Amino acid sequence: MHDDRKLVEGRLKRVLDERIRPAVYPESVPLTVAVWTAPGEPVPVAEGLAATPEPIEVGARWGAPWGTSWFHISGTVPAAWAGRTVEAVLDLGFDENMPGFQCEGLVYRPDGTPVKGLNPRNQWVRIAAPAEGGETVELRVEAASNPVLLDYHPFLPTQLGDKETAGSEPQYRLERMDLAVFDETVWGLVMDLEVLGELMQELPEDSGRRHEVLRAVDRALDAVDLQDVNGTAAAARARLEGVLAAPAHDSAHRISAVGHAHIDSAWLWPLRETVRKVARTTSNMTGLLEDDPDFVFSMSQAQQWAWVKEHRPEVWARVKKAVADGRFVPAGGMWVESDTNMPGSEAMARQFVHGKRFFIEEFGVENDEAWLPDTFGFAAGLPQIIKAAGSKWLLTQKISWSQTNKFPHHTFQWEGIDGTRIFTHFPPVDTYNCAVKGSEIAHAARNFKDKGVARHSLAPVGWGDGGGGTTREMIAKVARLRNLEGSPTVRWETPTEFFEKAEAEYPNAPVWVGELYLELHRATLTSQAGTKQGNRRSEHLLREAELWAATAAVRAGFPYPYEELDRIWKTVLLHQFHDILPGSSIAWVHREARATYAAVAEDLNAIVDAAQRALAGEGSRTLVFNSTPHVRGGVPAGGAHAPVAEGQSAIAARAEGGYVLDNGLLRVEVDARGLVVSARDLVSGRETVAPGQAVNLPQLHADFPNMWDAWDVDEFYRHTVTDLTEATEVAPGEGASVRVERRFGDSRMTQVLTLAPGQRRLDIDTEVDWHETEKFLKLAFPLDVHAERYASETQFGHFHRPTHTNTSWEAAKFEACNHRFVHFEEPGWGVALVNDSTYGHDVTRTVRDTDAGTTTTVRVSLLRAPRFPDPETDQGVHRFRHALAPGAGIVDAVREGYRINLPERRVAGAGADVAPLVSVDDDAVVVTAVKLADDNSGDVVIRFHEAQGGRARTTLRLGFEAAAVDVTDLLERPLAGADAPERDGGAIAVSLRPFELVTLRVRRA
Repeated sequence: MHDDRKLVEGRLKRVLDERIRPAVYPESVPLTVAVWTAPGEPVPVAEGLAATPEPIEVGARWGAPWGTSWFHISGTVPAAWAGRTVEAVLDLGFDENMPGFQCEGLVYRPDGTPVKGLNPRNQWVRIAAPAEGGETVELRVEAASNPVLLDYHPFLPTQLGDKETAGSEPQYRLERMDLAVFDETVWGLVMDLEVLGELMQELPEDSGRRHEVLRAVDRALDAVDLQDVNGTAAAARARLEGVLAAPAHDSAHRISAVGHAHIDSAWLWPLRETVRKVARTTSNMTGLLEDDPDFVFSMSQAQQWAWVKEHRPEVWARVKKAVADGRFVPAGGMWVESDTNMPGSEAMARQFVHGKRFFIEEFGVENDEAWLPDTFGFAAGLPQIIKAAGSKWLLTQKISWSQTNKFPHHTFQWEGIDGTRIFTHFPPVDTYNCAVKGSEIAHAARNFKDKGVARHSLAPVGWGDGGGGTTREMIAKVARLRNLEGSPTVRWETPTEFFEKAEAEYPNAPVWVGELYLELHRATLTSQAGTKQGNRRSEHLLREAELWAATAAVRAGFPYPYEELDRIWKTVLLHQFHDILPGSSIAWVHREARATYAAVAEDLNAIVDAAQRALAGEGSRTLVFNSTPHVRGGVPAGGAHAPVAEGQSAIAARAEGGYVLDNGLLRVEVDARGLVVSARDLVSGRETVAPGQAVNLPQLHADFPNMWDAWDVDEFYRHTVTDLTEATEVAPGEGASVRVERRFGDSRMTQVLTLAPGQRRLDIDTEVDWHETEKFLKLAFPLDVHAERYASETQFGHFHRPTHTNTSWEAAKFEACNHRFVHFEEPGWGVALVNDSTYGHDVTRTVRDTDAGTTTTVRVSLLRAPRFPDPETDQGVHRFRHALAPGAGIVDAVREGYRINLPERRVAGAGADVAPLVSVDDDAVVVTAVKLADDNSGDVVIRFHEAQGGRARTTLRLGFEAAAVDVTDLLERPLAGADAPERDGGAIAVSLRPFELVTLRVRRA
């Protein structure tokens, strides 16, 4: 017998492909098929079932892009098949791609009961086991003709990403509609040979085990009669029993397999299609759970569970039963698997509030883990939020995609900005779509960084992204790998079971401090500016709506809009999903997002307006409402006051051309090019602009990444840059302002630079009518600041990054995220750049030739123009607001960041001032939320944090009578063991650690 591995492997592949796999279905008969095509968007199930179809033959084309076709399938089981297992084999025209990226369907019985989903890896529907013969078969398939958009090389611009531009050309050809005998013995032989063949490829050449497997496979193939596979499969399997029964070594790596289907809530499909994807996947998974007692399936994203409950109640009933049995496991405790870089403080907190509450209320399940396998990096403020939500673990996968540096751990403690540590696992299998291939399982063991001190890792098993989940083939492989010599052991376990074992065996896991930066997908901080602006504006409108509705409820008996705020929060949280907010979804998704954000703004403005009018009363005296957490213009935070004059600003011609703006605090020079060549802080006498440089300089780059157009910007984009210094107009504007217009390519930029009275900042309002392709637009601010690090705002605080590139880790962060501000500082003096809707930026540090001083340049990212997956990304008019704040300390940066995002509102009323519900006597303590408790109790909830990065002792003063005050978690539940805050009437003494987050619940007297 030959023991040459390549010879046996070649034999195995050909025999499997050409003889054994085809013998899984040895006999088949055609089914009768008819089809009805829905005229537009998907119709209710009852309508699709009742529609009158037209006959269609196998081989016919069907399915316009994004269309829905209802196939009516009928037939009779041949009498000769009595006693055998019978399945329908339904091929809608699948290709070899992964499930979820092409046509798919959900099978129903005629009475509307969902049966299972159809996709390329799930073409079968069990009819009878065993059959009696003569059974009537009646099935209905709701088939989605979703177009294929993802072809990895190359990414080609396509109009198929929006139903409005996709056309009506049929996308698919009906390939197979048969009843067939399913030979489980042959199928089992396929599984045996696949597992052993894949194991054989991974074992060392000189391994005795490899030769044992090699010989066993060769003997099994000898036992197969190629003209009678079905009759000889059992004998072949018998020859494999010995090698399959050999147990793994005690030292083998241990893999916890978690059934999984990472379903993107929107990506290369719209939200409405995800609703159906979830129904298809959960139908399949509940069926597998019923068939296999060991299998465990886990699904994250409470929003997707809510969709099943709302849209597929029959599937929901099966899901609820499986959850009650402990085998269909809610994971993650978030509303969606959101981006974590860009969501603001409260939004990130509410992801956990709404996600965890859903699972608690529906199932009595509280998640201890955050589950974010595919999110594009993790902000440094996240550990504290996870802990404040009552969770303690995190799972992620995406960091394995980093291009430059390989992360040094797979299991570790992740420390956030406040010192909170979260036990974190990063599966060494390096995929969240594990198919239990031998190469994947072996890679997990070889790749595991923590050998010698830990031996457990997790593998999310199942087709994801577009859905599909675990297959019966994957379950069969796990059964064979449960305890197999030469392989890691693989067993179905819940996320909790894995984390408990991993944490117990690794009590002194290494610590990683700061953000988990993904060295890839950096352009997601800029792509689809309209979506990002909608998110930022919605977050701040929600703050205003809760603040003023709560204030009006306490002060004026205003009916607090609990249900409406709950609905809007969930809408905003959904759109923070990690392909919507990052701008990497198809045109349809972002078109709908813009419309959704407009509706959200209308609804929230209506709440704010009604609440403020209730507080202002009837009259004609103007009141200024301040929604920021700091005093502004003499108006207390969270209060309203009559307008206060703030001095004067002046504009004058500049001798060298251009204009000078002066308000007694700042003196700004704008040259004839419309660029700011001086911004002198008159309080300190300090110049902000680096010598010989100009700030607010627009710069344009070519932008054609190697891959992942909407996602990526590659470092070589910096090799070419065009400074947009030519202006078509530089002229005085209203008040102390300068209007600058520029034209470049097919685009136009208009800026208004304003120095307002009494303000130590220069406001920069930018409008861009953008019509470029594959370009990247930035605004550069070269600052006369010597700074080896700078601060970027993140959730509930800020995070420092180096300005240098000493190592590859720093160099890789050539595009990074900030929220409302970045801040640069020398001892005693600093400068902040704040924004109302941008996130991406870069920072470089250079030594000047003139005076050997250091220039620190920050550039904010405004717009990109990638062509995939949306070929019209960002085309049209955009408006941005930025402000340069010389002399700003970190608290000033926080204050100015809030001010630019929360403009004051002026309301005519009776004239009485509105006192705030809560006030703080230390600007370093920032109140991020004032609201009524979610349980309709009328209690007031106050969330605040230390924002400077130091210790704080302050007093919170309540503007209402309090009966009791509790420290709570994010879900507004009293924290076990937390001491009641020290209180003297309406004054609450507070001591905070750096960046500490606190939530108080106050019961009104």
